Parts: sequence; C-alpha cells; structure tokens
Amino acid sequence: MLRIRNLSKSYQGARVRAVLRNVELDLAAGDYVSIMGESGSGKSTLLNLIAGLDVPDEGEIAVDGVALGGLSDDALTRLRRERMGFVFQAFHVLPYLSVVQNVALPLNLLGAQAHTATRRARAMLDAVGLGERVSSAPRELSGGELQRVAIARALVHEPALVLADEPTGNLDPDSADQVLALLREQIKGRRSAGILVTHSRHAAQSTDHVLVLGPEGLGRPDSTR
Repeated sequence: MLRIRNLSKSYQGARVRAVLRNVELDLAAGDYVSIMGESGSGKSTLLNLIAGLDVPDEGEIAVDGVALGGLSDDALTRLRRERMGFVFQAFHVLPYLSVVQNVALPLNLLGAQAHTATRRARAMLDAVGLGERVSSAPRELSGGELQRVAIARALVHEPALVLADEPTGNLDPDSADQVLALLREQIKGRRSAGILVTHSRHAAQSTDHVLVLGPEGLGRPDSTR
C-alpha cells in the first residue's frame, strides 16, 4: 500500500537544513505503525510528502501502486481523495455541517449519490459508536466524540492509506485511549495501511510497530505486540 525509497528533503533558509535523509518504508494492507521523533525531526514533513502536499528532493513514494512523482496537482488531489484518509489533532470537523454531513463529505467529493453517501456515513457512524448523533451539530459533541467523527470521515471511503497526525493531542487520557483503540480497530478491520505520528510512547504502543525518525532516517521498528 505504501512504498518509500531513499526519501530526502531539505529546506533553504539562512543555511540549508536537511530534514529527512534516506527514509525507506514499506507498508502492506493491514500494517499499522507509529512514527516518533523529536520536535523538528521531520515527522510532519514526512506526512506531507506521503500525501503529495510537498515534493522530495530525492527519492520515490508510491501509494497503492501509484507513484507520486510526476503526477499533476489534479491527479494528486484525486489520489488523496480516493486512496487516503486523514485524522488530525485539531479534528477539522466543519461546524456548519451536521455530524452525518461531515462524514459523508469525502463521498460527496468523489461524486457519490446523496442517498448513498448518507447511508454509508450513517453506517460508519454506527461503527464508531455515534449512531445516535448523526443529526447533531459539532458544537454539541465532546472532544472525544469529535475525534470519532474525524475517524469516521477518514475511513468512510475505504482508503488504502490512513495518516493520523497527533490525533489524541487535544484529548484527556480516557478519551485518548478510546480513540486510539477505535483507530486501531478500524484500520486493522478494514485492511488499510496506517501511520500514526505521535510524541506519546503510550499512543505509539497502540500500533504494531514503533519507528523512530532521526537524522539518518527511520530506525528499526520495535515490536509492541
């Protein structure tokens, strides 16, 4: 589902700063890994490169068999919509849409008929334990519930790859544990490949393997299960 080879990225400021060097990673369907590293180690840069939001200096990235290099902006947008799902620390749930409308949004963008998008969004909300909140406004939900909405939205179109960037950073410990368990359950159950970027060793232990991003690339995974 994800193949990365010899990935490097630098930024030009007062001096050239190498953020990523020789990163390599292979994820198959159902693989779920976490990436840890110090602030400034390049975790968010790596996610942006995988998502096609930034361009590497060197190296190759392929998502679900599609090489990102050389794709037009329109083709990259289609790839993100069709084959990737995103979960962020800040939820990014749209306040003017109901819960079910938020979750149906990726399907609407892909051209699904309205009744099909709504049906699938309702089923996804059932799967994350929010079947009774489909008509609620986001302001009526707790932080943990909002992150469940974000997970449902990220997975409703059955993406090949799920990218989660500090998804529990704004949650209390109990809500964080519930979200981590749910995210793992949904990624593994749907046979997506998943990457969790986190500063938390506790959060990282919800994944199959922990990778550490450092100056020389990704370190060997440590089995957590």
